Formats: sequence, C-alpha cells, structure tokens
Amino acid sequence: MLKLHKLNRMMKKLSVISFITAGIALAGCSDVRREPGAVYMPDMAYSRAFETYAEKDSTLFTTDPTDASDKIFYNNKPVEGTISRGEELPFAIAKDKAGDTTNYIASKLVTSPLTSLSGGDSVEAERLYLVNCGICHGSKLDGNGPLWKDGNGPFPAAPAMLVGKAQYENMPEGQMFYSVTYGKNLMGSYASQLSRKQRWQIIRYIKTKQLAKKATAAPASAVIAAKK
Repeated sequence: MLKLHKLNRMMKKLSVISFITAGIALAGCSDVRREPGAVYMPDMAYSRAFETYAEKDSTLFTTDPTDASDKIFYNNKPVEGTISRGEELPFAIAKDKAGDTTNYIASKLVTSPLTSLSGGDSVEAERLYLVNCGICHGSKLDGNGPLWKDGNGPFPAAPAMLVGKAQYENMPEGQMFYSVTYGKNLMGSYASQLSRKQRWQIIRYIKTKQLAKKATAAPASAVIAAKK
C-alpha cells in the first residue's frame, strides 16, 4: 500500500513537470518576442553599413590616420598594397587625344606581363581570338576573315595581315595592346568585350603564331639559298 502511495506521488510530480515543460515549450514557440535576446558578437551580427560616397559624420569618423581619439578611421580609399578585381594587369598609358600619337608611340615600350601561355590558357586565347578577332583578321591571322573574304565580303578594306606582314610581326606587344584597348583606324576598342588579361592572352597568341611562322619560313629560305 505504501509503495502504491509513493508511486502515485511520483506520477503527480512527473505530470506537473511535464505540464510546466510543455507550457514553456509552447511559450517559446510563440511568434511574439517579449525580450530582444542576447547577441554574442553584436558588431558581427549588426555591422555598420557605410555608403561609399556618402558624407561621414565627423563626430564618429575621421580621415586622419594619426587621430588618437575613439573615432573610426575611414578615408574611402583601398587598403594599401591591394589590387581591385580585374586590375591585376594594369596599363598606365591613356588614350591619345584626336590627332595626337604620343601615347601610341610610348606604348611600344610596354612589355606583355604574359611571357607564355599554359596549355589551357593557349586554348582559351585561341578561342578568344576566333570569337573577337577572327571575323576580320581570319582564323589563319592572314587578314582574310569573313568580313573581307578576298574582297568579296562587306568590309571596304582588307584587315591587317597579322602573320606574314613585317609591319605587324614587328609591332611591339604594348602597341598591340594599345590598339586593342582604345581602337586604331577602322578597328574599334575591345576594352568592354575583353578583360585586360584576355587582351594580353590574345596578343601572346598572335605573337606565338608570328614566331611559329618565322621559324618555318627560315629553314625554307635556307634551302632555297643552298640550291642557288
């Protein structure tokens, strides 16, 4: 009888505990927030949003890096030593004004940052050339693309013969880059279609093809000279 009484008391306690637990759980599931709750790292949970060109509150911000107060240093400039995305291959020469060729001539001194192309980059460079340049200069770089087509195409003048003509085979890489970036004669700028890296890749592809053509032409010339 005593054991049964203790069992009943235990069951009542368990019932009360279960009821209280269920009540807490239901209250916790309510969509009504009675308290804001705790945040472990509020600066990370609620970061300060800064508009790039918005005027800063001078009582909170400073542009003086030597300011020893509690103000936040912020000068809207990139961190020293960093490079913006897409700017890893800078070209410092600006476009010439109409009638001026000073910068075009100066671009001869600029060398390509890409001294060679890996297997994958070479394939990509060829694809970029065919998509953007081949329509004029031809898939063989002979200036006979679909727009010229031996003079039967819609283009009024023959495009540059990139392989087989000394003028373009001897053109420095920097001058090629200037022409592709800003346009030259009838060719417009490709700066909006191709990133800097892609432009340098195409120029490296062209130079590789020019060197390959010269390498095959040299032995042929030697054979002809020997026969004479």
